[in-house]
Amino acid sequence: MGTAIIRRSITRYLNHPSLLSASSSSWCLSQQQHARVSNPLSSFLHTKTSGGGAALPSYMRGAVYWEPNKPLTIEEFNMPRPKAGELLIKTKACGVCHSDLHVLKGEIPFSSPCVVGHEITGEVVEHGPLSDPKIIERLPLGSRVVGSFIMPCGNCSYCSKGHDDLCEDFFAYNRAKGTLYDGETRLFLRGSGKPVFMYSMGGLAEYCVVPANALCVLPKALPYSESAILGCAVFTAYGAMAHAAEVRPGDSVAVIGTGGVGSSCLQIARAFGASDIIAVDVQDEKLQKAKTFGATHTINSTKEDPIQKIIEITGGKGVDVAVEALGKPQTFAQCTQSVKDGGKAVMIGLAQAGSVGEMDINRLVRRKIQIIGSYGGRARQDLPKLMRLAESGIFNLEHAVSRRYTFEEAAKAFQDLNQGNIVGRAVIDIN
Repeated sequence: MGTAIIRRSITRYLNHPSLLSASSSSWCLSQQQHARVSNPLSSFLHTKTSGGGAALPSYMRGAVYWEPNKPLTIEEFNMPRPKAGELLIKTKACGVCHSDLHVLKGEIPFSSPCVVGHEITGEVVEHGPLSDPKIIERLPLGSRVVGSFIMPCGNCSYCSKGHDDLCEDFFAYNRAKGTLYDGETRLFLRGSGKPVFMYSMGGLAEYCVVPANALCVLPKALPYSESAILGCAVFTAYGAMAHAAEVRPGDSVAVIGTGGVGSSCLQIARAFGASDIIAVDVQDEKLQKAKTFGATHTINSTKEDPIQKIIEITGGKGVDVAVEALGKPQTFAQCTQSVKDGGKAVMIGLAQAGSVGEMDINRLVRRKIQIIGSYGGRARQDLPKLMRLAESGIFNLEHAVSRRYTFEEAAKAFQDLNQGNIVGRAVIDIN
């Protein structure tokens, strides 16, 4: 009788709803293990395995930023643990972005030490305990995923209206403090236990913890490496074109700065049916590449005045939409002066802290010029759309990624980016 009661208790314990939602969480007990073990309760309490039944390692490596203008170093960390509503991702690839470079150079203040890297692809290996069953259903263990750099909480006043790009918790906790939304980092150095902050998910590491709202399933037809740029470069471009500029078929568009984000803007403008698509840069190599992304005209701003040339190309009017993708006062002015009456000047390039852009107030008022800031897309709405654009080939990922680095070459990747040696976007392969 006593044995029967114990067995019934164990069965009820293992079938409790709160544990059913955790069956894919940090314990990750597979059905095969249920069948093999002689003591199911003991196994449930002590087995920590990943999606395929393989045990997670006890530690991992990550690339750490310590102080401005010092190279990244690869350090060992305790295995990060997701909390409710979060997932542990085995990182496959991470993009090399100017936003990270701004942090590494001390141009944008951020908590240190930290792990940078904010556009990633990877595999779901763990769910946080007590996560919503809908998260586990949408992103089961083993799912191939893309992570966006803006990680919406899903609950604040902006997220509740669909404006994920303005998420209060993301800016208050992650960008202001380098943590996730309980005010704590998930990264701790192996041995010392010293906390290390997270720039977005801290994706330049072998594993990273990501809030579920920032993740989207990556179709099997899309490769891990090239698809990493969907989480920032393409995501930022889409936000600028779809939400800020609201590009329509037949619009004329100028993109000033044709790096990873700017070149993505060219592809999105083409996908949206823009007519004249004008690329502006200082490197002929980038401008030549811009033609493969959809540019109908190119302007080297070291050889001719980009404002005059844009006005000439558009029959003396200026463009419907100009996008500034560099974050410099000079290009800010070029952007605002290149648009037609009633046109939109969209700013997406981050600048050194304290930088100021100037605008002729009278022209702004009289000619109804619109100056719009745009930080990125809206993860829950836009990431699935980007998957379809890439899967259909409308957005060409292969053309967008020009260089690949190994994880051990992370510091060199950012050195090359700083020296202007990367045309388009580079990606770091991790696992």
